[in-house]
Amino acid sequence: MARTSILSRGRRHRLRLAVLVSAVAALAGASLTVAIPQAGAAETPLSQGRPATASSAENAGTPASAAVDGNGGTRWSSAFSDPQWLQVDLGSTATINRVVLDWEGAYATAFTVQTSADGAAWTTIHTATAGTGGDQTLNVSGTGRYVRLTTTGRATQYGVSLWEFQVYGTGATPPPNGGGPVVRVAEFLAECPFTHRLPDDPIVFPGLPGGSHMHSFFGNTSTDAHSDLTSLLNADSTCSPRIDLSSYWVPTLYNDNVPVEPTGTTFYYLGEGVRDDVIARTQPLPLGLRIVAGNAKATQPDDTSNARWSCLHAGHVGSSKNFVTCPAGTMLESYLDFPQCWNGRDLDSADHKSHMAYPVAGTCPASHPVPVPKLRQVLRYPVNGDPAKFRLASGPGFTMHGDFFNAWPEAEMERRVRDCIRPIIKCGADGHP
Repeated sequence: MARTSILSRGRRHRLRLAVLVSAVAALAGASLTVAIPQAGAAETPLSQGRPATASSAENAGTPASAAVDGNGGTRWSSAFSDPQWLQVDLGSTATINRVVLDWEGAYATAFTVQTSADGAAWTTIHTATAGTGGDQTLNVSGTGRYVRLTTTGRATQYGVSLWEFQVYGTGATPPPNGGGPVVRVAEFLAECPFTHRLPDDPIVFPGLPGGSHMHSFFGNTSTDAHSDLTSLLNADSTCSPRIDLSSYWVPTLYNDNVPVEPTGTTFYYLGEGVRDDVIARTQPLPLGLRIVAGNAKATQPDDTSNARWSCLHAGHVGSSKNFVTCPAGTMLESYLDFPQCWNGRDLDSADHKSHMAYPVAGTCPASHPVPVPKLRQVLRYPVNGDPAKFRLASGPGFTMHGDFFNAWPEAEMERRVRDCIRPIIKCGADGHP
């Protein structure tokens, strides 16, 4: 559902761009003396980057703040019940003239928009009883410091979900950071779709084609048993941003012995898991660093198998180290966190793990004193139902593991750590808030 919405948004943007380019070309062809007015800066919503709260959130990845962060690729989604509400604090009283709702596929058919001076007494400024989802612009008239969307009817069996909740008007204190969104999450990310499958592993079995179980590769398009830093840096990537030439790979998932590849492939770089003072001294991941997380040889779901399985749009199922039963219409999700403490010396180790460590009590251990961004691998597979049908190339679900070979350009990795991780600011794939 989220993927469909993102694709449709991309088509709309490309269409608008095509129309603009055609118009400019026509003007240029008609006369070289035609003056084209300079476009003004886009209006910033009063709500952007402001504190937001909600009645519920589907999971930790869909918080209320994601609907006011100015990032069209993040969203708030609620629990699967009615009613639900999403509220933003504009910081001071404003005259409100427009509210824009950019719905994900799980939209509300019935809802109200209300304002309040104190967050307690509310005035309704818009009511909808037959909402159609998509991008909705509501021309309204009201005043208040707080603006709340309350939904009472859903179009699907899921909760309600918004890419963006934007409030426009005049009179409020300007948003922080000159109008840019400031969300207190130390994060940047890369979206890296599937590229190919091979029974290769250039970290564990370098130079041995066919020496591994089957792996699914993401990001760098050239990865095979012979890959090294030089070959990765001279190849292409499916990642957004394209400058991320890193290679990511996992054991292939099989459904009734048929390979299945994820349709959602997000790699988050985070500062969470350690104290703020440790985040403030986070160092860039060194070029050429290789890490393996999880345990391909696990015989039971013990402490060495740290991957988690859950269901998209079915938070009530919970998570497990082994496969879970996802209801029809949902997707199987895999989450895996890589260690974020480096020994400051080695780019790899004999077991491909000992040069890295997980934090203890909010800080890095003395043996691994250098904090680096934590890589979180989130994969969404288009399968559901009986988990007895599923297996990994490495075995049961608790053998899920991930390999990472860092080939980010050093300057870009440094900029993202400086601008996103250390100041604890949520950034998108472009490395900007």
